[in-house]
Amino acid sequence: MRALKVVMAMSLDGFVSDIEGSNGWMFTGDQAAMAWKVDAVSNAGLHIMGSRTFRAMAGFWPTAISPFAAPMNRIPKAVFTRQGPAILQAAPAANAPQTSATEAQVAALQPGGESWAEAYVAGGDLADEVARLKADDGPPIVAHGGAAFVRSLIARNLVDEYALLVYPLALGQGLPIFSELTGKRHLALVDTTAFPSGAVAQTYRAM
Repeated sequence: MRALKVVMAMSLDGFVSDIEGSNGWMFTGDQAAMAWKVDAVSNAGLHIMGSRTFRAMAGFWPTAISPFAAPMNRIPKAVFTRQGPAILQAAPAANAPQTSATEAQVAALQPGGESWAEAYVAGGDLADEVARLKADDGPPIVAHGGAAFVRSLIARNLVDEYALLVYPLALGQGLPIFSELTGKRHLALVDTTAFPSGAVAQTYRAM
């Protein structure tokens, strides 16, 4: 059985984006902090996300040139949605007619970029779908977001580990991920690493 791990950047006051969903600040920082983030997503056996995050990532990563692109493209994906297989149309060239434009798009795909159109569509009960995915052996499942999807995972007590990169930035208000808890949730600190930019990586395990 594999674990479910949330990997997210977070402001000092506990938000993963501002109130409008903007989170460009999470792509700043020093090389060591960036390397930590790349390593965190590279060690996944499966990437999972909600429909909004899937649409955004499926439209970006397949043709992106970035240290994150390789693990985001080559590792299998699952999208949690009520939209059914239609959500896969967000991925480049998924069932597209072969026009010159789509041929150019396919040609620009990075290795593994086609995997977004092959993502598993999880449309059942959240806990049941997660249990089904956890039942496989291998590296951990990494949950990316969005905030509402991760809040649901946390509220249902489905998360085994949290890898949080906390930035030295206070937003004042924004989108949290722990706000749907109905009581205290104690976690065990596994590791902490401070980076030159002031960001601190904190890894916690569910107790």
